[in-house]
Amino acid sequence: TMYTSMRTNLSSDGKLSLTVIKPSILSGKYNTMVLDMTIDQYDAWTNGMLIQDAVPQLNVDEREFLKSGILPDEWDAMCGEED
Repeated sequence: TMYTSMRTNLSSDGKLSLTVIKPSILSGKYNTMVLDMTIDQYDAWTNGMLIQDAVPQLNVDEREFLKSGILPDEWDAMCGEED
């Protein structure tokens, strides 16, 4: 069974982030990314909010990872790098 694992992080300066471990839909390999978001934002997205509204601070690569588990390097290898 494929699953997503998350851990909330608190930095020494009080900043929250979320470590997300998720399988890639391309390779099945589990990938990890630390994202500048909260579990409440994750819940908002999984409960139907558009991802760009739930986590507007994430860039397009980070949002893609959250949806699919695909890292930018995997996309580049699969689709060819853009110049």
